[in-house]
Amino acid sequence: MRALFLIALAGVLTVLAALLGPAALAGEKPKMGDDVSRADLQGVNFIESCRFSHRAPDDPIVFPDRAGASHDHTFVGNRSTNASSNFGSLRSGGTTCMRPADTAAYWVPTLYQGANAVLPEGATIYYRRGTLSEVRTFPNNLRMIAGDATATAPQGMRVTSWSCGAASGMRPSSDVPTCPDVRGSFLRLHVRFPSCWDGRRLDSADHKSHMAYAIGRSCPSTHPVSVPAITQIYRYPTSGGEGFSLASGNEFSAHADFVNAWQPGALRKLVDDCLNALVHCGRGIRSSKS
Repeated sequence: MRALFLIALAGVLTVLAALLGPAALAGEKPKMGDDVSRADLQGVNFIESCRFSHRAPDDPIVFPDRAGASHDHTFVGNRSTNASSNFGSLRSGGTTCMRPADTAAYWVPTLYQGANAVLPEGATIYYRRGTLSEVRTFPNNLRMIAGDATATAPQGMRVTSWSCGAASGMRPSSDVPTCPDVRGSFLRLHVRFPSCWDGRRLDSADHKSHMAYAIGRSCPSTHPVSVPAITQIYRYPTSGGEGFSLASGNEFSAHADFVNAWQPGALRKLVDDCLNALVHCGRGIRSSKS
């Protein structure tokens, strides 16, 4: 009987460890707020994967309800995104993302090589914890743009960059690189979004002022609410090189857009179980950061 009891107890502890993590079984309290260090944030994220959905000269943030008024965009995620999209219509639409609860809209200006459009195979969206403060979920219908569609010179690698992927051995660059002929090496566009919100507005006149980038892992006093730090990475079936441009202008005009239309409970659970719990969840497999 004693042996059976010990076996059962071991099984219970294994389940608890999977659900709560080793820190809980050791009696440790999860780190929050001032107890969090920069080292604790390393690798804390969850990752979304979304396939290409469609192209259209629409932009529900900059040109709402004005179909065809924008330069051409490439959309991933929500299949229904158009000039008139809002939280309700997006929640009713389908998605190309891995998680069915992610009906958010993601898009970038269409990439061209000469006169030919180059469509991405898909996009990887990293949701990271960018500050030492506890992270709140995005409010429904929050809209934001990262990058500058009018840029004619490098914007800074903190916001946008091009790369060939880790397999290439090349560092990210401000302009379109020529990727080496090795497996896994192909062109990628990276756009990093701000992770601090003013706590009031879902949008602003320039579609940026209601958001701010963290400084030294802290949000500025004007934008005190820490939200997930999004990076959108688009993967193109090309090795890059000469003759590339974006629908918005030259290769330096990279930017990306986001409208939050996640199922609220699902997003809240990911934020709490991954970002606030200081856990690397990756594409869905939760694992202890330690």
